[in-house]
Amino acid sequence: MDKVTLIATATMGLEALVAKEVRDLGYEDVTVENGRIIYTADPMAICRSNLWLRTADRIKVRVGEFKALSFEELFEKTKALPWADFIPVNAEFPVIGKSVKSQLFSVSDCQAIVKKAVVESLKKKYSTDWFKEDGPLYRIEVAIHKDIATLTIDASGDGLHKRGYRYRSNQAPLKETLASALIMLTNWKADKPLIDPFCGSGTLPIEAAMIGQNIAPGFMREFASERWDWIGQDKWDQARMEVEDLAKYDQELDILGTDIDHRMIELSEHNAAEAGFNDIIRFKQMQVTDLRAKREYGCVIANPPYGERLGEKEQVAQLYKEMGKIFQEHIPTWSIYVLTSNEQFEELYGKKATKKRKLYNGKIRTDLYQYWGPRPPKPVAPSNE
Repeated sequence: MDKVTLIATATMGLEALVAKEVRDLGYEDVTVENGRIIYTADPMAICRSNLWLRTADRIKVRVGEFKALSFEELFEKTKALPWADFIPVNAEFPVIGKSVKSQLFSVSDCQAIVKKAVVESLKKKYSTDWFKEDGPLYRIEVAIHKDIATLTIDASGDGLHKRGYRYRSNQAPLKETLASALIMLTNWKADKPLIDPFCGSGTLPIEAAMIGQNIAPGFMREFASERWDWIGQDKWDQARMEVEDLAKYDQELDILGTDIDHRMIELSEHNAAEAGFNDIIRFKQMQVTDLRAKREYGCVIANPPYGERLGEKEQVAQLYKEMGKIFQEHIPTWSIYVLTSNEQFEELYGKKATKKRKLYNGKIRTDLYQYWGPRPPKPVAPSNE
């Protein structure tokens, strides 16, 4: 198979970032839509996309897309797709589904019809009436939106946010993909210090360390498509070798995660050790009001409490006031980035943001408040005199 059409799914608001990541991998045939990025590439792109995309939710192979207004139409058009080009005779191929604003609204019926249609298609190719389904996983999805059915096969398995280092987390962890997005939306570079004053389970500092050392986010885990014969183990071996070759393990980093709760510091240290950063990221128990910095220029990325729960609003309001006072007094030249759903943040913080960007933390609509610090002065070139 020379070319495949891939779909990288994305959380609302992160589509442009995912598209940039896809292009950075060298794939230019990119279409950006709500919640997904579509691109055509060779099968090797499946390996590289799963290993490298930091902000995408998962990678899917598109088998076909068509309009379906009746169950008969869904069956016949699904059956006509080249399923045998993707699915071997021993494959396990469960079907999941969703339907939004479509005449075919019964998801369970759509799943059953697609399953039957795929079986009929494979029967003709493999000349058999029975499929054991005891081989590699090819999870099919039928997604119907405004009567357009998209049939895909999941190439990731677990969602791409599951990097493999976070075995334990706090009650409201920042999703790894969103943590990476927050870092990529800032002006932070590997040669600058970074502080996360509400580090929780350490996700943001760990993702920053991976970005800083150019370590692929998927290097610790496996993917469903690693067992697909039509991709081949040789491509996966090559892709993983690229991951090793491109990593910058010698890149020094100055990353600090702090939290008022000592249990979160222990949790962060555990997760950082799992990711291989126990000697690279520092964690410290402290209040945000005690935050100080030795270096003049740096970056704070914060995901503080939002005050969504009853009884928290007054505490959170006071916290935001203290953040504004401390940051502006003690690190006035640093860039500050704060993610919160609190619409009064700027008023409480005491300063209007340079820029705001709408993002979603799970189902919570938030804003990333960006306060850009001054540019550090350029180093003076040594005189020849």
